[in-house]
Amino acid sequence: MSKIEDALFEARPYVEYFDELKKTVKKINEIAKSEEEFKRLIEEEIQKAQEPFKTDLRIFLQKFEAL
Repeated sequence: MSKIEDALFEARPYVEYFDELKKTVKKINEIAKSEEEFKRLIEEEIQKAQEPFKTDLRIFLQKFEAL
């Protein structure tokens, strides 16, 4: 399992829109060329997102950074 899949697994019980989160994370992962860029793009997505999805993204990022 990749770090992203692990973070999604860890975040799943806490997020409201898991399918949307998974789709967004996979899309960003296809664009990002490094882990630093991936985190930066997730943070940009957090800025654009509306609640409660914004919180879902924050939870994912928190789990990702903890791994």
